[in-house]
Amino acid sequence: MKKIFLSVLLVCSILMSTSCIDKTKQTVTPTTSATVSTEHSYAMADATFDDALTLTADLWNGTDAYITLHKNVPYFLTADFFKYENGQLTMNCEYEHYPELDYLGRCGICYAMVCKDIMPTEPRGEIGMVKPTGWHTVRYDDLISDKYLYNRCHLIGYQLAGENANTSNLITGTRYLNVTGMLPFENMIDDYIEANPANHVFYRVSPVFKGDDLVAQGVIMEAYSIEDNGAGVQFCIFCPNVQPGIRIDYATGESYRTEAAPTETDWAETSYNYVLNENSKKIHRPDCSAVDSIAPENRTDSTRTYEELIEQGYTPCGICHPE
Repeated sequence: MKKIFLSVLLVCSILMSTSCIDKTKQTVTPTTSATVSTEHSYAMADATFDDALTLTADLWNGTDAYITLHKNVPYFLTADFFKYENGQLTMNCEYEHYPELDYLGRCGICYAMVCKDIMPTEPRGEIGMVKPTGWHTVRYDDLISDKYLYNRCHLIGYQLAGENANTSNLITGTRYLNVTGMLPFENMIDDYIEANPANHVFYRVSPVFKGDDLVAQGVIMEAYSIEDNGAGVQFCIFCPNVQPGIRIDYATGESYRTEAAPTETDWAETSYNYVLNENSKKIHRPDCSAVDSIAPENRTDSTRTYEELIEQGYTPCGICHPE
């Protein structure tokens, strides 16, 4: 029988008792104000959380990277993540949770109380060894600015919680999902905490899988800034896991071109992908002619910046000149 993967009841039941770093209480008041512009999105105002867990990538309208849900108000404001005590809405503060992978090896709902205490203080490490369910290394050089279709997408972004190669926090996501869909909202939280270092943002990301599919249809992203009652950060959206010009088989991760494939040029590049030869310590561009001759055991696909690689002792290839 088909079923949507995401054990909502399990998550709610363990939320108040697991993965807590600190039990300090914070008081919040629910609000219906929307702090994320919906000018370039389309909305499903009356969708329940259960409805949201059945959304599919087919909803993508070919233009917008996300769908606004529930009038942009996080579902957890009225769920077991919060509870009333003495007439006030309270919750546990400063914690993270990354559930165990399911029977197919897929990620579940991840959440974190984002604050300065859990944010990283060093550059992200290598994650190329992680192969999330449905992973394929495939390129569409003329359609994707960074060439590769799939990224290892952090559900809770590294910049927010410092989780690096955590297999319970990485899904197979398109470059479009990672950079155009998720990154602007991750940056919003990051910028808010940088400007308000004593504050907290409760953040939940739910991958939506259809049946036994290995690749998620998309992710539900919800966030709420605690101390200012959502005035600084509040959103509730669904980002479909799609890529312009490419059709994806979510059951397996296989992909192919659509008949009318647009060229994707409308999002900012935020990182560079390189292929590393761990034997020679050379940095190669992914399309370098020397890449094919690298032995599999010596090859690492890296998303670190060129400057970081140089600092770590790597040197540029003399053929492709990645500098």
